Amino acid sequence: MINPYEEYALEAGVQLKEKNGGEVTIVTLGPEKSAQVILKGLALGADKAIHLKSEKFPDDPAAVARALAEGLKTVEFDVLLFGKKGVDDDNQQVGQMVAELLGIPCVTQVVKLEVADAKAVAHREVEGGSLVVETTLPAAFTAEKDLAIPRYASLRELVAARKKPIVAKEPQQSAPTLEVLAAQYPPPRSPGKVIGKGVEAVPLLVKLLHEEAKVI
Repeated sequence: MINPYEEYALEAGVQLKEKNGGEVTIVTLGPEKSAQVILKGLALGADKAIHLKSEKFPDDPAAVARALAEGLKTVEFDVLLFGKKGVDDDNQQVGQMVAELLGIPCVTQVVKLEVADAKAVAHREVEGGSLVVETTLPAAFTAEKDLAIPRYASLRELVAARKKPIVAKEPQQSAPTLEVLAAQYPPPRSPGKVIGKGVEAVPLLVKLLHEEAKVI
């Protein structure tokens, strides 16, 4: 399925096309079954797709970024849009890495994007306010959930998506730089303790928090 943050990015790209012209190309790294995800993206307004087809690829953001960057070197573009993070392993690295490998600017977690006259103005939410960044194009942006509201594909658009071009390529393989050694649930918590009720229990609670829990 499409990462929800990538849906925001795709919708933002389609809206930019509708406003400024051009076309939207999906680039996906994944196995054969990713074709169904690509078709959904095409139905949502993309014009064509590049499928970097691999049945088994290292679970490493750097290896993914290198494969995407290599696949993009033959594509002309003004704006690269990524989801801000992967929702499976929660990494927040691929978009920034691709931009670095391609030597272009990158603005992350964008909630508003305006493009005109070979420049882009991106808005980011930060603690207590917002940050407005201007950059020249081409540039990369990672999408936050407020960037765009994804549309729904009609039956007609789903049928039309099957006629749009999808170019399959073999991705560049590279040695992973990250290895997951283990994944496990956190240890279970010890059961709670009932020490009493009402105001009378407060002195004992304070004593236990100080002497046993050592939090005060």
